[in-house]
Amino acid sequence: QVQLVESGGGLVQAGGSLRLSCAASGLTFSNYEMGWFRRAPGKEREFVARITWSGSRYYTDSVKGRFTVSRDNAKNTVALQMNSLKPEDTAIYYCAARNTRLTTFHAWGQGTQVTVSS
Repeated sequence: QVQLVESGGGLVQAGGSLRLSCAASGLTFSNYEMGWFRRAPGKEREFVARITWSGSRYYTDSVKGRFTVSRDNAKNTVALQMNSLKPEDTAIYYCAARNTRLTTFHAWGQGTQVTVSS
């Protein structure tokens, strides 16, 4: 069973940085694309970033140039470096995994809260 555990959330002032980490277990990491999603108060969950096994990266427009997704295939971890944070980045951030044979992300972490104060 795939398990994803996030860490690294917290409270930061606008303009600051945070680094989220996600440890994955119960999967063959090379068979999975990894991603980050977020749910802001009163809003639907939205895509933030994803990274393939080979390291190709994709971002939603609102975080391009500020966030960087990375993965360590030897340690089964994925990270999200968030710089120049804005109050509108406040959300619960979720790590997600997608088996490359499937079309959607199907495994989720419990989420970690990120709060950006103005």
